[in-house]
Amino acid sequence: MKPVIQRFIAMLLLVIPGLMATYGFLSMKDAWFAQFETAGGSILWGKLLLGFVLFGLGVAFIGGWTFFRDRKRNYVAPRFRKKPKKRKA
Repeated sequence: MKPVIQRFIAMLLLVIPGLMATYGFLSMKDAWFAQFETAGGSILWGKLLLGFVLFGLGVAFIGGWTFFRDRKRNYVAPRFRKKPKKRKA
């Protein structure tokens, strides 16, 4: 595969969860502020829970990707570095 296509696919792997987290956040915001409408509003629980799940999945994916990339390059704190395997005697 050409490097240009590989980089495009890698960018999509980060953009899609980012958009998912953004949509989840906006969905939670809309569901929360719907209760303050004058026409007898109430919290839209389905939209709130869907937004929470989308936001959580998107942030978890991006955070995990960043953590494992930094771990591979040894940019993390000593407690997060991979432990050497113990040799059996």
